[in-house]
Amino acid sequence: MIPRCSIAIARQDWRILRRDPFPVIVPVALPLLLIPFVKPAFQLGFGAEHIRHTAGAEQAVPAMDVTFAFFLVGNSSIGFFREHAWRTWDRLRASPASNYEIVLGKIAVPLLQAMGQFALLFGLGVLCLGLTVHGSWGSLVAVGAAYSLYLVAMGLAVIAICKTYMQANAITNVGALLIAGLGGALVPHAFLPAWARVLSPAVPSYWTMSGYREAILGYGHPLVNVAVLLTFATACLVFAALRFRLDDTKIAWA
Repeated sequence: MIPRCSIAIARQDWRILRRDPFPVIVPVALPLLLIPFVKPAFQLGFGAEHIRHTAGAEQAVPAMDVTFAFFLVGNSSIGFFREHAWRTWDRLRASPASNYEIVLGKIAVPLLQAMGQFALLFGLGVLCLGLTVHGSWGSLVAVGAAYSLYLVAMGLAVIAICKTYMQANAITNVGALLIAGLGGALVPHAFLPAWARVLSPAVPSYWTMSGYREAILGYGHPLVNVAVLLTFATACLVFAALRFRLDDTKIAWA
């Protein structure tokens, strides 16, 4: 059961998001605009790997999801920094909600955002962009859910080490490009430089992309990928639990 205090906090964040949904619309709209441009290149990549009967969307849609979903790491931090900017953080901590309930309430909306983005991109990919899932939708959803959990956990880790929102935003922007490149979201993993292929298993995007690939092309059931992503998420949560102090002062916009 989700604590009532956490639900109340999540509802408040949801109301704020509904008033200004722009941060949610852009990470979905921009990938949809970019996918038609990158599909032909990814289709050629599949051809070079001797994988036929693909439209390129099988790589393009997961690539855009992995890349742009990472920006939710920054969105996860907004809910915390906003409370400090509005000088309501101390009031929230003085409420009946425990520290655990506050954190749970604050990560609920970003988690829903991540899952919603996954559903929209893959759903519209099938309906409008030529994506065909040859394997298991269940496996595809499992990979997406595990990646979403990692993103929220990574958001907490970023909040734990950043004093200002600009620091968190910088980590998010650099991280999105880094994990996209190493994970095989910008170009197929097989075409990466040798040094990048060696490093790529150290980033969660690699396991997400390979899991999506297995699920979409029907190569197998990516249980290992899900397990590794959950391990990354657990490591981030442990780090955040050890480092995050709710009485730390955060600076929203400086």
